Amino acid sequence: MKVKALFLHFFDLSPHSGISKKILYQLDALRDCAVDVELCYMEIDEDGHQKRVCGKTVLKDFGNGIYAKFMKWFCFDHLTKYILDNEINLIYVRSFYNTNPQLLHMLGKLRKAKVKVVMEFPTYPYDKETKGQPFNYALIFFLNRLFRKMLPLYVDKAVTFTDVEKIHGVPTIRISNGIDFKSIKLKSPKEKGNIINLIAVAEIHYWHGFDRIIAGLGEYYRNNPENKVFLSIVGEGKEADVNPLVEMTKVLNIEKYVRFLGFKHGEELDVLFEQADFGIASLARHRSDIYKIKTLKNREYAARGIPFIYSEIDDDFENMPYIIKADPDDTPISVQKIVDFYYSLNMTPLEIRNTIIETLSWKVQMKHVIDKTFD
Repeated sequence: MKVKALFLHFFDLSPHSGISKKILYQLDALRDCAVDVELCYMEIDEDGHQKRVCGKTVLKDFGNGIYAKFMKWFCFDHLTKYILDNEINLIYVRSFYNTNPQLLHMLGKLRKAKVKVVMEFPTYPYDKETKGQPFNYALIFFLNRLFRKMLPLYVDKAVTFTDVEKIHGVPTIRISNGIDFKSIKLKSPKEKGNIINLIAVAEIHYWHGFDRIIAGLGEYYRNNPENKVFLSIVGEGKEADVNPLVEMTKVLNIEKYVRFLGFKHGEELDVLFEQADFGIASLARHRSDIYKIKTLKNREYAARGIPFIYSEIDDDFENMPYIIKADPDDTPISVQKIVDFYYSLNMTPLEIRNTIIETLSWKVQMKHVIDKTFD
């Protein structure tokens, strides 16, 4: 069966956004699986106009201002018409946890027309992660809590990176976050010296637990260590999440060992990974009630060929020789343990990458989605 798909994203694309890169990798993977797919997303022009774009077609210009920001969440008639007119038989929705009557109305029309409806839940459970948001998002998440119980009437499958069998009553397709290996530069091997460079790449949130590694560095340097350890935090976040980390480095007197570099992408990010010796992944997913998940960051570190530490359960890496498991709590991370592990590890970057190259490509993961959707 020929699959003609539309990938629905509710935001714009950004070159430094890991989410944007992931979406583009998924699209390439679907095309590699012989799926005719186009992306529908929000484009924000230089005048601030919010436009829903499918492929190269502007379906709706919502204008700018508060009205536009509101209406883009509730106006879908133009999109419904586009999908039906173009005989699309699969809509893949990247959920922003924004279930509302208008979205359900569209999905209902599509399902009635025998269009397959698949909804990806990037995180699950997600309620804790949606708390404390600005009012406009708080309203969206409130409506979602009211109407998500109706999703089984409108959605065929829910894609998840966990091992749960149903989300809001919708049967799941369980996959791993994948990697587009041709887009991820492999780190070059290098001799080990007495300096170890840690790298933490993320849009900074409290559940990443970077406070744990900063606290661990504070303890490490109180013991006058022989080896110097530096931490580069690459990414940005809300002031409420970032400022406490900056303040911690001052209180612990380790400012010269911790760098906050903001968003980096392309060659700049490649250079930072080339300098890095060890990756810091999520260290506090338990803070949002998540204990088992297959995050994108773990896979990127492995694809780069860098050993790393994380605290959740990730079945693709639990027994790999190049990872350290941190306990899912709020205690400081033992930097000395990282140092000892780093010097004891004898794997090249290529050997690390090769452990996942046959199983964790986006093509493998998205083929599983298509197969399970149309079986």
